[in-house]
Amino acid sequence: MTARKEDKESGDGVIARNKKAFHDYQIIDSLEAGIALRGTEVKSCRMHSVSLQDSFARIENGQVLLYNMNVSPYSHGNRFNHTPVRPRVLLLHKKEILKLSQRVKEKGYALIPLKLYLSRGRIKLELGTAKGKTFEDKRETLKKRQDDLDVRREIKVR
Repeated sequence: MTARKEDKESGDGVIARNKKAFHDYQIIDSLEAGIALRGTEVKSCRMHSVSLQDSFARIENGQVLLYNMNVSPYSHGNRFNHTPVRPRVLLLHKKEILKLSQRVKEKGYALIPLKLYLSRGRIKLELGTAKGKTFEDKRETLKKRQDDLDVRREIKVR
């Protein structure tokens, strides 16, 4: 009958994106993970006061932990407010964690959060397995993007 409230507020439900990840890393694979948050963190996320810049994930003691994700304190939260930057547990199945740990053991691979979004009222994180780009790779990507843009402009003009 009517569209859900989350869809009306932010279109596709995306709360935050890590745009720099696509510039600095070559994304090999990605998967969806839940994230364990406290009450005021959820409210801050729904208000889009989250930053994924410089955040990364590590596998420790059979758990995947997300570091350096900044969730600003909730404006109406008093003494129950959370700390903005703390390690947060990602909710994954054991098989998924084992698969990720095997991939990360290879040289040069890292776990990078790509985006934070709402899915059926729950906050989810898209976690990517990435390999770092060199300076030359970054330049090559920028050249390809510029060439594609030039071609699209030429087609549009004609």
